[in-house]
Amino acid sequence: MSIALPLLIRHLGIQDYKDTFESMKRFTDLRDEASSDEIWLVEHHPVFTQGQAGKEEYVLLPGDIPVIKSDRGGHVTYHGPGQITAYLMIDLKRLRIGVRDLVSLIEKALVNTLADWNIKASPRSDAPGVYIETGEKIASLGLRIRKGRSYHGLNFNVDMDMSPWHRINPCGLDVTMTQLADLLEIAPNMETVVCRRRYDRGVQVHCALQVRGLVCRRRHDRGEHGHVFLRKKRIGIIMLWHLILRLVCWFVS
Repeated sequence: MSIALPLLIRHLGIQDYKDTFESMKRFTDLRDEASSDEIWLVEHHPVFTQGQAGKEEYVLLPGDIPVIKSDRGGHVTYHGPGQITAYLMIDLKRLRIGVRDLVSLIEKALVNTLADWNIKASPRSDAPGVYIETGEKIASLGLRIRKGRSYHGLNFNVDMDMSPWHRINPCGLDVTMTQLADLLEIAPNMETVVCRRRYDRGVQVHCALQVRGLVCRRRHDRGEHGHVFLRKKRIGIIMLWHLILRLVCWFVS
């Protein structure tokens, strides 16, 4: 008998990084085999975060922006308004996938998201993240796995103040950072985006993770546990749908 578990997607708006960090750890510590997987979409107030491999020399001139030590993988990165951060609380053991599989799914989802704006991008084998064809980095990722369950996730630069990136050596790579707004003639709006897949306002999506597959069905009724209410058409929705579609391909393959 298969057991259906919903994938919950939460839009949390602008949040303090410390509060979200503690919430992720608490969620992961308290969840069990019956807990739903969740994806949290947030923006953060300006903050630099150091991953477990972070080196102090990569933080050049932080100035008035706080630096917070994190337990994710990787080096230093920047969070700020105008950047989509997606945190993935996924039970990898239950889905029988490894962390490398999840990283690949995230990177492919971001590459396909950028393709919606005809932007060519790809991951790098030596450094997680997504890079446009001229070499600039547009998305970063870092995860932590605890008891077979992931938290932390990805950053996707959309339309933000890019100057804080010059205060650090991003991920220790000496790489130039870019954003979606700098690659398009018309800068995207964080709040409202014309979704290429034309999802209707008010449509709810129920994604049930099952032992032998992942089933996504669209629903117009409200209130049932596990439904995700898409109140606004966001860039994050496009990105999430690419990620969900990648998960579908994984489970049915």
